[in-house]
Amino acid sequence: MRPGQQHPEGGQHPRHPQPGPYGAPGGPQQPWDMPTQPAGPAASVRERRGPAAVVAVVAAAVVVVAAAVTGYLALGGDGDDRAHPPVPASSAPAADDARKDAGEQPTVPGWRTVTNPRTGIVFDVPPEWSLKPTSWASYVADEGDPEEIPLVGFSAPAMLKEKWCVFDADLDGSSDETWLAAAGSRGERGARTPQEAARDNASLWVYGGYTQPDKAKVTKGAAQPYTTASGITGSVATASSTGVEPDGKCDTDGKATAFAFKNPKGDIVSWTFVGAKGVGDEVPDGVVRKVLSTVRLAGG
Repeated sequence: MRPGQQHPEGGQHPRHPQPGPYGAPGGPQQPWDMPTQPAGPAASVRERRGPAAVVAVVAAAVVVVAAAVTGYLALGGDGDDRAHPPVPASSAPAADDARKDAGEQPTVPGWRTVTNPRTGIVFDVPPEWSLKPTSWASYVADEGDPEEIPLVGFSAPAMLKEKWCVFDADLDGSSDETWLAAAGSRGERGARTPQEAARDNASLWVYGGYTQPDKAKVTKGAAQPYTTASGITGSVATASSTGVEPDGKCDTDGKATAFAFKNPKGDIVSWTFVGAKGVGDEVPDGVVRKVLSTVRLAGG
């Protein structure tokens, strides 16, 4: 499985999600809510950080390509995407910098709080997870799409073991860094219902980050009602892959859990976990569910 690229608002290469930042120069910040796209023949994950979003793309796995920067996108306050020349990864803000004054306290003693000011979603993760800047985004794109239009993504993520696997898959001299797991949130501009958003998010992350171009290896779970510890009611869905044949050192099966609900304004928003499956340090489903249970709205 390869990590996908992550934008400031979400993205990594398919097979491995990668971190990527979307900048939000000027104007009020809006949720990264590019409509979820139907799964194509192959998706890639990208990442972006800070005002100058750094994009990294990976194949079906969770890989963080820090060195292989293909470009960056800036997400304006009005939500439109503008392509810009590549910038050095060093120009991206360091992890945690944008989160020190969030003001939210963890609901699980000893855990860390993750706040996304764009979506208003807050959740907690175990202390060993790292927090990316709020302008950071990760997404999965079709590997055959030259424009790398995201299939699905999330922003302001938390990541576990960002350099879980390091491998020069294309032998270009630059190593791709694959993370073990990540979780983030997004606005669901194109979703009709929370059930639809949860199902699509979970299945597209697994397809784009781990199995593409093979959709048959993705097992989709039905959306089920779920209420978080803070009382938010919505729909949760899971997806996982089986039988991914290693094409490289970092290829594995993957799994995802997505929770979608309507915020007080009536807009559909979501939280998603995605990570490697069937590996020795796989994040247990019980931990994923505990993280999910902490999902809440800022100030709530």
